[in-house]
Amino acid sequence: MEAVVFVFSLLDCCALIFLSVYFIITLSDLECDYINARSCCSKLNKWVIPELIGHTIVTVLMLISLHWFIFLLNLPVATWNIYRNTQSRAAEVTHERSHDQARLSLALLLHVSL
Repeated sequence: MEAVVFVFSLLDCCALIFLSVYFIITLSDLECDYINARSCCSKLNKWVIPELIGHTIVTVLMLISLHWFIFLLNLPVATWNIYRNTQSRAAEVTHERSHDQARLSLALLLHVSL
C-alpha cells in the first residue's frame, strides 16, 4: 500500500510540475504579446481545477496513509489552492485586467512560489 501511495504521489507531482511549467510559459507568452489575454485565460483557466484536485488527492492520501510529515508539508499549499478557488471569480486574472502588469506579475510570482 505504501509503495502505491508514493508511486502515485510521484506521478502526480510530476504532472503538477509540468502544469506549473505550462503556466509559466503561457504567462510569459502573454507578457511578450505572442498571445492575447483572452486566449491565455482560456488556456489557463481550464487547468485550475485539475491542479486543485491533483494536489488535494496527494494531501488526502498522505493523511490516510499516516505520513504526517509529508501531509503537513502539503497542507498549506492545498489549503491555499482550496481558498483561492472558493473565493469569488472576480479575483481571477481576466482579459479586462490583463493590462495591469503588477497583478499579472504578482499572480505569476505566487503561482511559481507555490
